[in-house]
Amino acid sequence: MHFQNIPALLAEALSARSYETATPVQAAVLEPETASRDLLVSAQTGSGKTVAFGLAMAKQMLTPEGMIFPSRTPLALVIAPTRELALQVSRELEWLYAKTGGRVITCVGGMDAMKERRALNHGAHIVVGTPGRLRDHLERGALDLSDLRVAVLDEADEMLDMGFREELEEILDASPAERRTLMFSATLPKPIVALAKRYQRDAMRISTVGEDRGHGDISYQAVAVSPADIEHAVINLLRLHDAETAILFCATRDAVRRLHASLVERGFSAVALSGEHSQNERNAAMQALRDGRARVCVATDVAARGLDLPSVSLVIHVDLPRDAETLQHRSGRTGRAGNKGTAILIVPFTRKRQVENMLRGARITAELMAAPTAEEIRAKDRERLIAALLEPVELDEEDAAVAEELLAKKTPAELAAALVRAHRASMPAPEEIIEATPEARRAAQQERHRPGFEDIVWFRMNIGRRQNADPRWILPLICRRGHITKNEVGAIRIQANETAFQVPRMLAAKFQAAIARTAGAGEDDVLIEASPNPPSAQHKSAQGNGANRPAPPRGPRQHRTR
Repeated sequence: MHFQNIPALLAEALSARSYETATPVQAAVLEPETASRDLLVSAQTGSGKTVAFGLAMAKQMLTPEGMIFPSRTPLALVIAPTRELALQVSRELEWLYAKTGGRVITCVGGMDAMKERRALNHGAHIVVGTPGRLRDHLERGALDLSDLRVAVLDEADEMLDMGFREELEEILDASPAERRTLMFSATLPKPIVALAKRYQRDAMRISTVGEDRGHGDISYQAVAVSPADIEHAVINLLRLHDAETAILFCATRDAVRRLHASLVERGFSAVALSGEHSQNERNAAMQALRDGRARVCVATDVAARGLDLPSVSLVIHVDLPRDAETLQHRSGRTGRAGNKGTAILIVPFTRKRQVENMLRGARITAELMAAPTAEEIRAKDRERLIAALLEPVELDEEDAAVAEELLAKKTPAELAAALVRAHRASMPAPEEIIEATPEARRAAQQERHRPGFEDIVWFRMNIGRRQNADPRWILPLICRRGHITKNEVGAIRIQANETAFQVPRMLAAKFQAAIARTAGAGEDDVLIEASPNPPSAQHKSAQGNGANRPAPPRGPRQHRTR
């Protein structure tokens, strides 16, 4: 549907941005019966809401000639849950209202408050901000809402979830009762309905969310894995999809920290977003994602609220969402503005029933599938590599000269092989995954002895996952302390607060004597001793002769202080 019933200058702005067809929510707010009415709109993230309310509030802000009403105090106020979303909304409204003479100011946490107050004092037609910063300016007298004509609450459900009810009420109470109020929310839980009833008058409800609540441009997948294989599944999914930008959702800051460190160590260009990061760190992470220096973002739910990156084509729920609404909010970071996206839930075998109930509650159909195997990833890599190398290229004179020199020294086959090797070396290695069958799970829980490890002794160390234990530096530590080689170390089992490993019984006495002599020699904070019982088989395991992949050398002290 083409844009209808909009001022000429706004139509020109849309045309300049190649907006030709209105999205369902944009078409709905432009219907003649919505004019001047309060609106309670239920629409998914990424559905074009910003342009929708930007067009909807034009009637209250523009003169019959299509120019902005002259005013030194704000005519419109847009409240958004996060700094990133507020900045994105501000950028959209700036180009939409540029030709009308409209002045847009952003007021968000983490920015210079004095600079914002000076801008407000000079006059603004549209103010976009976060609840906390707007209330601060209001209480200091810098924000004058006495002439406000339109108030917009963007992603209102998220603002209530984040605890901004008092701020919203204080801001709305300070504005004229006759203002027009537009509330946009992906879902309409009871607190949103109550807020609308208090601050809206005869609001018209608009819903562009169909019976299938899952976003139409998002395909959902559920990948069943062993709990010990969750991280391996994430790595293989990233490698298989090779997304331009991917967001991985974790439940806690610690989980974000651990997964981010693991991905960076494996060679992924990744950034982290959680409550422990400063605003400057968040800004740097967002800029790295926007300019392509980073392709993976590991984040908590709160840190990713309002995150808008058009290039996100993959969302992975590493830790399961707490409910259907969280699933929708997370997944809505992809499939935006008409682009296609994929949302994948990592489903531990033990929580399959919980996920089925959640999907049923969200009215989302997810394709059930196994985690991609290393063989599938290598086949996909081969396909992508051949396609990339067969694309036509334009060579400048210098490139052509280098090519001629190489062809004089190597055969085409040798050069092609070198290209393939360089391409493979630049990518993180895929991981082996336990097959999603009961038989494979039982087999994975049994001990896997290498030749020479039929009779072993278990030893333990007083460091584990919570101390960022990793086979890449644990194995050299064991060899250094015990005066043995990597081939003389069996399975390594990393648990929450300790790590167990195998040593052949014939070497156990020699190993125990060596660790006693080396105790206190620069690594005395790591206790190594014989263990009377083997660890549970469900914990993360690595074979000694396969664990020393190339990685920066580091000891447990450096690892702990990361």
